[in-house]
Amino acid sequence: MIREVTGDILLSQAHLIAHGVAPHDDFKNGLALALRERFPGLYKDFRHWCKTTSPKAGEAWIWSGVGPGGNPVHIACLLTQEPPAHEGGHPGRAKTAFVNKALHALHKLIEKDGYTSVALPRLATGVGALDWNEVRPLIDAALGGMPIPVFVYTTYQRDVSAAEALPAVKR
Repeated sequence: MIREVTGDILLSQAHLIAHGVAPHDDFKNGLALALRERFPGLYKDFRHWCKTTSPKAGEAWIWSGVGPGGNPVHIACLLTQEPPAHEGGHPGRAKTAFVNKALHALHKLIEKDGYTSVALPRLATGVGALDWNEVRPLIDAALGGMPIPVFVYTTYQRDVSAAEALPAVKR
């Protein structure tokens, strides 16, 4: 079940938070920067993973660590953009084919690892420069049939918790 929400994804109660980056990304902008600042281990481990595996756009990688209050945190890095042309360079543009492939990889990882909910932003529409009207149907196709809540943060509101609670099902 996909549900659009408004708020700060960093305050999400979802079991898994996903975001879009490029292979060898420096996490210098937007949500990636906020995640780098909050979870330095995520960035360090991502860079190590990139150097040891040479991932390609369209892949997905999940990091697990410890969040505020000692609670576990799980973050999926979806490789939605082309890698930078050189070390320290700006990531390339996103492509819908990369987003689609990364979302399907995410679907498989969610099933394999048993995540019970996922939150994601408007993937690849910031630094990636894609049109949301092209990206949203890809999310619907890849994650819409999953039996878990999928929260899409369509409007950012700093320090505001989204209404992630699901409505009661009438019988």
